[in-house]
Amino acid sequence: MNKSTLAIAVAVGLLAQQASAAGFIEDSKATLKLRNFYINNDNRDSGAPKNSNYTAEWGQGFQVDFASGFTQGTVGFGLDAIGLLGVKLDSSTAKHGNPTGANYGGSVFPSDGNHAVDDFSSLGLTAKAKISQTELRIGTLQPKLPVIVSNDGRMLPQTFQGGQITSSEFKDLTFTGGQIEHAKGRNSSNNEGLSIGGANNSITGEFVNKFYYGGVDYKLNKDLLLQYYYGNLEDFYKQHFLGLVHNWSIGPGVLKSDLRYFNSTDDGKNGHDSAYYTTGDYANSSAGSGKGKVDNNLISGLFLYTVEGHTFGGGYQVSNGSSDFPFLNQGDGASAYIPTDMQISKFARAGERTWQARYSYDFAKVGVPGLTAGAVYLRGDNIDTYSNKNVQTSNGASEWERDITVAYVVQEGTLKNLGFMWKNAMWRNDIASQRDQDENRLIVSYSIPLL
Repeated sequence: MNKSTLAIAVAVGLLAQQASAAGFIEDSKATLKLRNFYINNDNRDSGAPKNSNYTAEWGQGFQVDFASGFTQGTVGFGLDAIGLLGVKLDSSTAKHGNPTGANYGGSVFPSDGNHAVDDFSSLGLTAKAKISQTELRIGTLQPKLPVIVSNDGRMLPQTFQGGQITSSEFKDLTFTGGQIEHAKGRNSSNNEGLSIGGANNSITGEFVNKFYYGGVDYKLNKDLLLQYYYGNLEDFYKQHFLGLVHNWSIGPGVLKSDLRYFNSTDDGKNGHDSAYYTTGDYANSSAGSGKGKVDNNLISGLFLYTVEGHTFGGGYQVSNGSSDFPFLNQGDGASAYIPTDMQISKFARAGERTWQARYSYDFAKVGVPGLTAGAVYLRGDNIDTYSNKNVQTSNGASEWERDITVAYVVQEGTLKNLGFMWKNAMWRNDIASQRDQDENRLIVSYSIPLL
C-alpha cells in the first residue's frame, strides 16, 4: 500500500466516526459535469509518419465532483472525490490515429490494439484536513500552479496523485507546497510515472515518482501579485519561477501586465545519462542522439488592454539555452504555464523567439450576454534541430499558429449554464519531421448540481 492510499484509508476511518458532525454533511457539494467532445485533426504534408492523414474522435464525458465540508473541532477532516467516465460515440480504427504498438492512445480515447476502447473510467479520492487557514490534501489533485498544471484540454481532465499543503495564515500571503508521485492522462484510466519531452516514450522511456514543488503568492495590493515557485522532478530538472501580474486602470479600460521568468537546469541522471536526456539544440550531443541535459531560461511578457468588451493584447517570449523548455510531460497531453501554450504548439523550443497578437470580444456589451469570441496569432523563429546522429536538420526554422474560439453559455431559463464552444487552430512550420496541422474542437457542456 503506497503512502497516498494509506493516508486516505486512515482519513476514511476517522470520517466514519465523525460523519454526522456538523459541517461535514451540511457543507458538502456535488456536481455532475457533462462534456460532449469532438475533435478532428488534418495532418498535412509527409514530414513525419502517421497512422493516417486525418484523425477524428467523438465522445461523451461524465464527471462527478464531490467535496465534503469539514468536521468540527480544532482539526477539521473531509473527503473529496472525482469520478470520471468517457463513452465513445465515434472513433473508427482509421480515424483513431494510434496503430498497434504505438506509445499511447488516440487524442481522446485509450487504445485496445489499434482501435479506441468503447469506454474508460476512473475514481479519485482526496483526504483533507484543515487547521485555521492551513489545509492538507492527500490523494487525487488537480494543481494549477506555475510549475505544475493539470491539463483539461480534452473530454476528461488530467489528474495527479500526491499531497499538497496550502496556508494563508498571513494576510496577503499564500504558501503552497507538495509532492506528486503519479499522473493519470486525459485519455487514460491508469496512473503512470512522471517524465519530460525526449524521455517519455512509454515503451523505452524513463519515468520517476518524485516531483517536489513549493512557492508563495504575495498580493502586494489589489492590483499587484508577486510569485515565486520552485519545482524539482527527480533525475530530470530543477526549476525556479518568478512572476508578476499587475492591473492598471488607464482611461476607460484596464491594462493587465503578466511577466514570467523560468530558470531550468538538470538534476541527477539527466546531467549524464542519455536515457534521461531531453530535446533541444544539441549540435554535439555525447550520446549522438540530438538530445542533452536540461538547460533553459525562458522569459515572457503578455499585455492585455480591456475596454468596453474589447480585449487587445500582445506579447513576446524568449527561450534561451540548449534545451527546450521542460515541464511535466508524460507524452499523452500536458500543459505548461507559459503564455504561448496554444491549441497545437507551445512555442518553447531551444532558442525560439515568439511574438503574439490577441483580440477578443464579450458580446454582453451589445446585448448578447454569454457570447464571446477571440483570436490569437503567434509566430516563432530561430529554431535549430538535430537528428539522432548529430546532423543538423533545421537551421533557423520557424512556426506560426492561428487560433479562433467562439463560445456561448445560456444565461437563464431551464437550460441555464448550457455551453457551446468551437475552437479552430491552424499550425504551419518548416521544422524537420513536423507536419502542418489543422484542428477543430466542438464542445457542448452542462453542469447539474446534485447537492
